Amino acid sequence: MAKIQLSKIGTRAPKEFDKEKTKQTTAKLIEELDELQNLLFAESKHAVLVVIQGMDASGKDGAVRNVFGKLNPQGVLVKSYKAPTAEELSHDFLWRIHQHAPAKGMIQLFNRSHYEDILITRVHKWCDDKTAKSRMAAINQFEQLLQQHGNTHILKFYLHISPEEQKLRLDERVQDRRKQWKYNENDFAEAKLWNEYMNMYEDCFSHCNNVPWTITPSDQNWYKEYIIASTLHKLLKGLKMQYPGLKK
Repeated sequence: MAKIQLSKIGTRAPKEFDKEKTKQTTAKLIEELDELQNLLFAESKHAVLVVIQGMDASGKDGAVRNVFGKLNPQGVLVKSYKAPTAEELSHDFLWRIHQHAPAKGMIQLFNRSHYEDILITRVHKWCDDKTAKSRMAAINQFEQLLQQHGNTHILKFYLHISPEEQKLRLDERVQDRRKQWKYNENDFAEAKLWNEYMNMYEDCFSHCNNVPWTITPSDQNWYKEYIIASTLHKLLKGLKMQYPGLKK
């Protein structure tokens, strides 16, 4: 597999995509996803884990809300990972992750994920390269375990925005009263480490690619949501699920 170089991948929709037509397509996909998710829940033979990673202000929360918000909440769970607690730090780094792996019939969303332990930790030198490589191997084994023993299908999205778009969105959090609750002054400090983050992400893509990453151009939210919805739709449609009959 060729090395992913984020600087060579666009952060906007290809020119052939029309905004309004794409939004209509996404709405149709989400309507069909509602039925497919119901099938997944009823059949209870498969589980789906959706990992959403990205820089601050890349649109992770919006993706969760706008793509999955209309699905049955009984069948969709969301876990947002922040800085680990003291209890979590007293265990191995995957302990807090594994307990939220999806059960059969469920879609589990990770808003940030186990990948934080080889991203922000490396950027800030809290984790050396030897430890990071060990963690990457453990992540590959963990994802393989879920696939083999939990019949879990994993989708991994990196929300790819430009530094210019990130700055616009961070500034908006200061100026827009509806978004001020998201403001964190540390986000601006993290943004200055852009190049370091890109290097760590690219290394992550190279070493944790047994389950492939979908690099999702995210400067335009409507295109980001289309990519996520269409990828999940394709996965669920391909499972050829059926409603179970009457219980005997």
